[in-house]
Amino acid sequence: MLKEIFVQSYYPRVKEAGIKYGINPVVLLAQIAIETGWGESVLCKEHFNFGGLTGFGKPSEFWPGTKIQLCEKGLTYRSYPDARSGILDMARLIRSSYASACNVSNVPAAYAQEIAYSRYISEVNGDNRQNYKMLLVKLSTTMSKLIALQFPEHKD
Repeated sequence: MLKEIFVQSYYPRVKEAGIKYGINPVVLLAQIAIETGWGESVLCKEHFNFGGLTGFGKPSEFWPGTKIQLCEKGLTYRSYPDARSGILDMARLIRSSYASACNVSNVPAAYAQEIAYSRYISEVNGDNRQNYKMLLVKLSTTMSKLIALQFPEHKD
């Protein structure tokens, strides 16, 4: 997906989630870009799952409890009815599990540090904390520029 289309498609919902849960929408959109490969992952395109959220936990206001499995013997993931639900649930989970990151989300480098060195990143799965942090900071800058071009009313 082109970066401009990604921003056009998801920023309004991310902004709503950011307001509701007190997370800077710029860093949240950057994180979603990383997690979905700019909206190209199967989880994103077919199941509106923007963060690789596994199918554990109780159904919520945004997740009806629907689960999918992408491969035999693989993990189950949450499947959402629409993009708004998937984004709002991701933001809800980030706020409830990583409040310290949310509290500094207006400073992308501080948010990236908190997220990258939290249990959100699993080195067991091959994640690299420093690379994730650097990419999140870089994409936050990119998002800021793209959002400003497409949504001039947005203020950092």
